[in-house]
Amino acid sequence: MTEHCTCGARLVEDAVFCHKCGKPLREIAAEEPELPPQAAPPPQPAAPPTPPPSFQNPVAVRVSLLMALIATLLSWIPILNIMLWGAAGFFAVVLYTRRTGTLLNVRAGVSLGWITGVMTFAFTAVMFTATVIPKASSGAIAAMFREQFKNTSDPNVQEALRMLDTSGGLAAILLATLVMLFIFITLLSMAGGALGAKLSNRGAGPAA
Repeated sequence: MTEHCTCGARLVEDAVFCHKCGKPLREIAAEEPELPPQAAPPPQPAAPPTPPPSFQNPVAVRVSLLMALIATLLSWIPILNIMLWGAAGFFAVVLYTRRTGTLLNVRAGVSLGWITGVMTFAFTAVMFTATVIPKASSGAIAAMFREQFKNTSDPNVQEALRMLDTSGGLAAILLATLVMLFIFITLLSMAGGALGAKLSNRGAGPAA
């Protein structure tokens, strides 16, 4: 059915505006423009896992360096030497666990103890060389050994004392001493690292 606008114009069927005066004939709901779909935020990369203790792990190196330095500075107390070498590996594991929040298994504890032992030996070797070489050059070491073993008739001991009279023999004895120090320091530090890892995991979940 046709209708008329208030202005008197005759409207066509389903007209929205009056063609004469432009009056809107019914309410038109404004359509809201569709917003483009928002892109989902890119997934955040997961934090990389803590690398195992090694010389490529900066945290392990710093912890080992600190404990090796402390053990070396305290090693002037002869009775504490063996305890310090083991304690260096033990506390390296404890400190590493606190700094990274990562529990170490026994194998990783041994690795961290090895790094600590190597660094401890390096410091000890420098101190040993700086202390012993001047005494060896002046003959004080040879005199000290002769005084200690003057009543010994063992041919092996006598042969070792004769080696002290030659520079080659003295160098061989000092080198053998350094090798023994390396073995003792690293083994004790590795044992301390294994013990530290085992005690740290007591009552905790499985270690990484």
